[in-house]
Amino acid sequence: MEPYSPLYIAFFHYFNTVCDYYVCHDMLEELWLEEGREPFYQGLLQVAVGLYHLQNDNRNGALKLLTSALEKLSLYPEKEWMGINLDRLKRDVKKVIAFLNGKARLDAVPERIVIELTDPVLRKEVVKMENQDH
Repeated sequence: MEPYSPLYIAFFHYFNTVCDYYVCHDMLEELWLEEGREPFYQGLLQVAVGLYHLQNDNRNGALKLLTSALEKLSLYPEKEWMGINLDRLKRDVKKVIAFLNGKARLDAVPERIVIELTDPVLRKEVVKMENQDH
C-alpha cells in the first residue's frame, strides 16, 4: 500500500485531536482537488464543514452538509475504508442528523465525532504529527 498523503494525515490530526473543522477542511480540500474530486474525500470534507456549522449554531447548514456527506460516504459499503472505521463514522453522522431533524434526543448523539483510525500505519502517522505539534 502506498503511504498516506500528508494532507490526509493532517486532516485527521485537525479533525480528531484539535477539533478545528475549518483547518482540517482546508487540508483535505487540497487532496480532494488533486485526486480528481473523489466522493470519499468530499464526504469527509462535508462532515468537517457540517460540524463547523454546528459549532457555530448554523443547524440548517449542518443538516444540509451532513446529509450530503452521508450520501457520499454511503457509496462505500465497506466497514473500513482508507484506514478508518467508515461504518462507525456513518452511524455517528446519522445520529447527529436524527438529532437535527428532531428525531433523537441530545443524549443519543455523540458528544463529538472522532473518526476511528483502524490502520496502525495511519494512526502512527497522526500521532507523529501530534507530537510535532507540541
